[in-house]
Amino acid sequence: MDVLMVGGILLLLMMVLLSGGVWIAMTLAICGWVGQAFFTSTAPGKNLFSAFWESNASWELAALPLFIWMGEILFRTKLSEEMFEGLRPWLNRVPGRLMHTTILGCGIFGSVSGSSAATCATISKVALPELMKRGYDEKLALGSLATAGTLGILIPPSITMVVYAVAADASIIRIFLAGFLPGFLLMALFSGYIGWWSLRNPDKVPAADPPSSFLQKIKQSGNLIPCAALIVFICWVLIAGYATATECAAYGVVGSLGLALWSRSLTWQNFKEGLMGTTRTSCMIMFILAGAAFLTKTMAFTGIPRELAEWVDAMHLSPLALISVLVVVYLILGTALDGISMIVLTSAVVLPMIQKAGFDLVWFGIFIVLLVEIAEVTPPVGFNLFVLQNMTGKDSNLIAKAALPFFGCLVVCILLITVFPDIVTFLPDLVMGVDK
Repeated sequence: MDVLMVGGILLLLMMVLLSGGVWIAMTLAICGWVGQAFFTSTAPGKNLFSAFWESNASWELAALPLFIWMGEILFRTKLSEEMFEGLRPWLNRVPGRLMHTTILGCGIFGSVSGSSAATCATISKVALPELMKRGYDEKLALGSLATAGTLGILIPPSITMVVYAVAADASIIRIFLAGFLPGFLLMALFSGYIGWWSLRNPDKVPAADPPSSFLQKIKQSGNLIPCAALIVFICWVLIAGYATATECAAYGVVGSLGLALWSRSLTWQNFKEGLMGTTRTSCMIMFILAGAAFLTKTMAFTGIPRELAEWVDAMHLSPLALISVLVVVYLILGTALDGISMIVLTSAVVLPMIQKAGFDLVWFGIFIVLLVEIAEVTPPVGFNLFVLQNMTGKDSNLIAKAALPFFGCLVVCILLITVFPDIVTFLPDLVMGVDK
């Protein structure tokens, strides 16, 4: 049977299972099992066990529950509320007001965690209850959190960037540097849309507070100092090379516990609730990761990603047409694969095509990362959609619909770096010199 037809059958099965209310992780695993049992000669049972073990037995993944626990501590004590109170006077006159904290929070936290799932889960846990309590629009909040959470893989350090650098035999440092300006551009696009939406829907934005003097703003910003100091410390030890992302996550947990004790808002009850909430969220994410890993093995055995890449190569397209077709191909792959798998399974065929067409490998790395970000919010396997669905109880399709405008911002960002590639290459060339 044609491999693309196999892909269509598996995609249809996935949509049927998801619409029938089957658990997300189970749906992914079932599709993987069907694909291997009926369309390959490999033994699905053996691959199932290896996929579940390999996907979770990771030192880097240890950072995920720790960062989630940090978010739980901030959420269940008054630290998150104090952080929002400190930001409120400065954002009071900006269209959208505190809604911008979802973008700022994801951008800052993403630079620390390097993980889309950890960023989405942590900032959602802290920001969503505070925004809902203050009367902000829920759909806008969900959409911004789903897409801004992907900043964790664009703003360095990023595991996805490391995987691409290894696959492309490119400089990891250059690719890290290349991610900063597109990351800030994407944050500006997200915040710009929030401001535009707020001006168009003033009745859905809470009323502004009475004007306050500069000294009053400074006094209120004292609430920001504890959390800001913790974030700056985590960023510093990571950038300075004193700690890995996992160690930074551990420092974040210890620091947030210390701040909660210092503010006298940590109780035995909210400590237990935070620990149980962390366990539930972490198990949910890891279970989904395991199911996705098994489905990825199925995709590799069936040869669907390689078939798509070879089909593109056989078309002998112009550079611009090649990039356009690759966007479509990666968007299709993003409906069934996680970002790292997309890179690993297609790099052997795609990267030679890119080099032959004259594209810079560092630029293409950021291009791919942005496509991976889109995959994170693309049904039916949009990972950030699953994270928010399990955290809020909202349907993933509703979250995907709320994320559509921000999805458009991602597309605009891809168009801008394609038309103006210097957005990506300027910083690496400035810091490290032009790569000959």
